[in-house]
Amino acid sequence: MSYIETTDPELFSILNREINREESTLELIASENFTSPAILEMAGGVMTNKYAEGYPGKRYYGGCEHVDEAEELARDRLKALFNCQYANVQPHSGSQANMAALMTFLEPGDTVLGLDLSHGGHLTHGSLVNFSGQLYNFISYHVSQESGRVDFDEVNQLAKKHKPKLIVCGGSAYPRFIEFAQFREVADKVGAFLMADIAHPSGLVAAGVHPSPMNYSHVVTSTTHKTLRGPRGGIIMMGKDFENTWGKVVPKSGRVKNVSELVDSTVMPGIQGGPLMHIIAAKAIAFGEALKPDFKKYAIQTVENAKYMADLFLELDYNLISGGTDTHVILINLSNKNITGKQAEISLGHAGMTVNKNMVPFDERSPFITSGIRVGTPAVTTRGMGKHEIKNIVHWIDDAINSFDNIAKLTKIKTEINSLCESFPIYPHLAH
Repeated sequence: MSYIETTDPELFSILNREINREESTLELIASENFTSPAILEMAGGVMTNKYAEGYPGKRYYGGCEHVDEAEELARDRLKALFNCQYANVQPHSGSQANMAALMTFLEPGDTVLGLDLSHGGHLTHGSLVNFSGQLYNFISYHVSQESGRVDFDEVNQLAKKHKPKLIVCGGSAYPRFIEFAQFREVADKVGAFLMADIAHPSGLVAAGVHPSPMNYSHVVTSTTHKTLRGPRGGIIMMGKDFENTWGKVVPKSGRVKNVSELVDSTVMPGIQGGPLMHIIAAKAIAFGEALKPDFKKYAIQTVENAKYMADLFLELDYNLISGGTDTHVILINLSNKNITGKQAEISLGHAGMTVNKNMVPFDERSPFITSGIRVGTPAVTTRGMGKHEIKNIVHWIDDAINSFDNIAKLTKIKTEINSLCESFPIYPHLAH
């Protein structure tokens, strides 16, 4: 029995349409995934009722003994998962995790280096329409036009010229391993802090199939969905806590000794109030799942699927940024296919495949049109799909792009995709 069906049939109908959409289409957006039924259950559970401002053992409300247990468990599992000394599981999103990290280490107007949005960065890495670009003096670095990888000659030159207080590495559309060691070398040369945003590859990092930032970065942020396959939310970590040598203060408590205290106070009360305890508990489940051997197999398969997909695209004369991928992300410049990213997104949607249009480095089109698309393998890998299915998916994508204005062809592809999806159900217990 569904309580939603009884109390709000209109919304129940919308919910069922979304369930059917997820079940019957191929989710190829690199930042999306499917959580386990256990995570869904916890995210919709009774802990949503509890107000718990503060941290375990130091709450502003009574009755927090059990949500304290859940948050402690989430922190302990996260520390074990990433082999880190400090973890904060309260940020509501990756953007708020980034906001808290930046506010901890910076003052308004401080200079920061971040990857340009159109070159694979993120809004919170200095975009002028975002708080990051409005509060701080962000200087953008770029990828090389030849290699599609971070141009470290430029990073070194910009760091030497602008003397940033902090450097951000990582991005939302960077197909290759994040070069943590090289970024730390640059940061050390100019006395800057290094912040690693691993929102995209965090699950791969946890599984050991992507390098870890913990020995190189002063602070690490991530989302908990994407490759980590948890509920939507954010986290902040440090490989090792260290002393607050620049003397920043916590409101009402004066100068604090360790940076962990600064991060905690920036998250709450700095930018958030009551944490979402049902989501924190769901994060704990996700971290527990990621500590199991099956998760490493999943992460390995996710990367293998992406690399195989990239090879197949290259065989079909697609222009892949950086020439391939090390991760779950493939960024495709469609200029040689005479189709825009927007047209491709719409065409693939009609054919039953969800991707997002995406700017490519040195793109001459606007963010609303773009020259490329971003494709990812986390969600289809969660469904159990492997090389056989990936081969079919690539050919469907190619057919849809080559026939983007042929509705009959796109409809035929969608029928074939629906048939495939029936063999790889996501939530059988929710199907109607």
